[in-house]
Amino acid sequence: MFGKLFGRGGERPEADPHALPVPRRQRNGVYTLRALGDRRVLAAVEAAGAGDWQAVKAALAPFDLGRDHHVLGELAEVDGVQDWIGRAIEEDKEGRATALLISGARHVSWGWEARTADRAVNVTRDQWRVFHERLHIAEEQLLEAAELRPEWITPWRQLLTSGRGMSLGSVVNRTRLDAALRRDPLDLETHIDWISQLQPRWSGEPGQALAFARDAFARAPQGHRIGCVIAFAHIEEWVEAESMGCLKTAEIRGELRTAADHSILHPDYVRRPGWQVDFNMFAMALSLAGERDTVRRVFQALDGAHTTWPWAYLANSQKQFARYQRRA
Repeated sequence: MFGKLFGRGGERPEADPHALPVPRRQRNGVYTLRALGDRRVLAAVEAAGAGDWQAVKAALAPFDLGRDHHVLGELAEVDGVQDWIGRAIEEDKEGRATALLISGARHVSWGWEARTADRAVNVTRDQWRVFHERLHIAEEQLLEAAELRPEWITPWRQLLTSGRGMSLGSVVNRTRLDAALRRDPLDLETHIDWISQLQPRWSGEPGQALAFARDAFARAPQGHRIGCVIAFAHIEEWVEAESMGCLKTAEIRGELRTAADHSILHPDYVRRPGWQVDFNMFAMALSLAGERDTVRRVFQALDGAHTTWPWAYLANSQKQFARYQRRA
């Protein structure tokens, strides 16, 4: 049933009744995906923007926020949620865990907005203060959400991000990683967060992240989105490297092709809301590697749908997406 609804692998999917209309494209044929391209997610985002807690809960009914990182991430980016979500936490006993989770995720995102993506040496003292204040609130709320709903994985992934920002150390962050992976050993977003944690800019060692990604991929069933760890690990290698052409080797191109065929392009891959993010990871990694065959299939499946992440690693990300799409 899900294969018919969302489409599988590289096949052309049947019409999704929840899909948002494709917005007007740029002259280059590209558009940036909004609300995961899903009407239900858009309804939740708009309700959050309006401060309507009851409408948010109603819109979230089809989703499992304790496992759906993409939907939680959309809510976490809504400016103003932090101004009203506290009332929902205090007044809605039944929905308290969900409100805590959304608020915690929002404070993580809001904290990083204050810090910015700049190098640590360029962050001002006031930015650091606001960053840590917001992450401290996030920590308290996410830990309570995890206690109230011990089966949820999303609080632990968010706690990995906040723990990295607060420099809580390898023991604390490793404990949080283990907590997340006990709930789902192949959770993609948890692995992605840990791949970032293992980068030298966060006190990791060269090669650690790629080894971690390869170990996870080796355990992946066919069609599982965990294959995206290979794409993301190579993107992070490129970010850390001094050479812009560091991925342009036959070995890396072959590894990326194998991972794409095993995951997003496999017939068993299920296109759930946000599937375009998975495809954009491979589109970027394959493009940076100079691959010419598999990347064409990935861009064809996307049909111009650009996601801000992971292309935000590049300046003018939408233009870069369009440039690589033309080359494919």
